[in-house]
Amino acid sequence: MKLFEFGSKDIGIDLGTTNILITVKGRGIVLREPAVVAIDRRTEEILATGSEAKEMIGRTPEAIKAVKPIKHGVIADLTATELMLRNMLKKVYRKYNIKRPRVVVGVPSGITEVEERAVEDAIVQAGAKEVYLIEEPMAAAIGAGMHTEEPSGNMIIDIGGGTTEVAVIALGGIVTSNSIRIAGDELDQDIINYIKRKENLSIGETTAEEIKVEIGCVTPPVSEMSIQIRGRDLSTGLPRDVIVKSSQVLEATSESIKKIVDTVKMTLEKTPPELSADLVEKGIVISGGGALIKNIDQLLSNVTNMPVYIVDDPLDGVVRGTGKTLEHIEKLKSTAVKTKRRR
Repeated sequence: MKLFEFGSKDIGIDLGTTNILITVKGRGIVLREPAVVAIDRRTEEILATGSEAKEMIGRTPEAIKAVKPIKHGVIADLTATELMLRNMLKKVYRKYNIKRPRVVVGVPSGITEVEERAVEDAIVQAGAKEVYLIEEPMAAAIGAGMHTEEPSGNMIIDIGGGTTEVAVIALGGIVTSNSIRIAGDELDQDIINYIKRKENLSIGETTAEEIKVEIGCVTPPVSEMSIQIRGRDLSTGLPRDVIVKSSQVLEATSESIKKIVDTVKMTLEKTPPELSADLVEKGIVISGGGALIKNIDQLLSNVTNMPVYIVDDPLDGVVRGTGKTLEHIEKLKSTAVKTKRRR
């Protein structure tokens, strides 16, 4: 048996800040849940994970904590992450009769060795036999169907919940890349801070995300959009409704969007001339939840003077890439798999 030969029950994971997606070889994506866990503070037992736990955020009594244990693409609370993963993987193991699988998991390209070890530990504690890490931009590029092993250059921008990953890929490896911890969650926080400052109103993460998804944009809208939200008036402490406009969301998030754009430009500036010529011809591909922000492709095209394309189903880009890595591990093992941990 070859070292990297994977069986039919091995697993790919997108361990995202916002969502966790799991794919089983031959089955496709089998789980898609918010990366949230609710824990009983007294017993440290899991009360809920995923969508059920997300509904508890900001609503729990003192005895229960509902948390997002992954921040900026890396594990911030190891114990909570292990509990969450164990619960989610247990569902998958039980349904598909999986025992001690080998796991390919997408991680940010800027991850440190300490953060790598935290990811490996969490996956191993959740029952994996072996853990293989693949950098998210590489996984997203593979998931987008790019020919990453060819000498011709490809550029991928993966805007997730916690990080934005920008990479130029050729010959099966990342030639140049940048990773910043500004992405969907930071945009939500921008909106929260803006509403507090401009409207003297406190809103939660769920409401901010709803505003971003419904009327968020990165260029001045042709026609103004609006949404009615409810929050807590900071002066009276009472509930109050306000109307938020798309132009306000643009103003709120402009600084973070500029940092993402600057990261793209910085990566292009570091790209070798031969590969730059390939990119002008091929264009740039955007993946991740941030690809769904209105006009993000238009903005980046205007800034770079290159065609910019959004992948199909951008939320599934990284997990789709981990699944393809499982299918073509012999071809990708020399470059795509970053590290390995055996139990």
